Amino acid sequence: MKRRIILTPYFLDQGLPGLETLAEPDWIINQRELPEADLLTRISGLHSALAVQVEEAFHEGQLPVSLAGDCCTAIGVLAGLNRAERYPLLIWFDAHGDFNTRETSPSGFLGGMPLAMLAGLGDLTLLENLEMEAIPQEQIILTDGRDLDPGEKELVANASLTHLRDPLDLLDYPLGDQSIWVHFDTDIVNSEESPAQNYPAPGGPGGEDLERVFRHLAATGLIEAVSLSSWAPGLPGEEMSRAVSLRLLEILVSNQ
Repeated sequence: MKRRIILTPYFLDQGLPGLETLAEPDWIINQRELPEADLLTRISGLHSALAVQVEEAFHEGQLPVSLAGDCCTAIGVLAGLNRAERYPLLIWFDAHGDFNTRETSPSGFLGGMPLAMLAGLGDLTLLENLEMEAIPQEQIILTDGRDLDPGEKELVANASLTHLRDPLDLLDYPLGDQSIWVHFDTDIVNSEESPAQNYPAPGGPGGEDLERVFRHLAATGLIEAVSLSSWAPGLPGEEMSRAVSLRLLEILVSNQ
């Protein structure tokens, strides 16, 4: 299947020039003048444009692949999936849970909340701006999530999602025949192999273990969307982080 790669070179509403250098000639660059408005409105402009591209990919028989500087961009991916009447199982690979709400977050950092939003928890303004529904929690697998804030940890424990602490557990997990959307935050890779991260978390799987898991998922032939939250351009170890991340991405989309 032909891929439609959509690059959103932003961290929330701030441009990331270093991420633009990834772009190949056939990639779509989701870049635009953002309005003078509040943060959520500005972000929603990017998400809305991404949703259009994801929906069009399905209509044209393509695999949508989103690359962006933050995990909140996954909201735009889900909006596009739903507009195309696609409702896949979401497998969220991340060192963090991204399952905070404004009530549980020690910092109030928006980038620590997108999975909770996708699951219908917390401030749902970003979903409402795109006129979309949350994904049922039973259709979410969070894997790794080794760095959870205390309140976030409690939310994860009480939610209806599945939390697989070790990504290798996916090798034996019964996925059934439901289509799959894989979201991959590159900070899941241990910092020895992927050091260029804004929010590194100690420990984590190595690239070889993730390759095994990604090959397993790719072999199912069920992946219908992929989103990647990138390493941090400009930080030490950028080339190493870029190499392992793009290798893993290529494995994910290889059999689709």
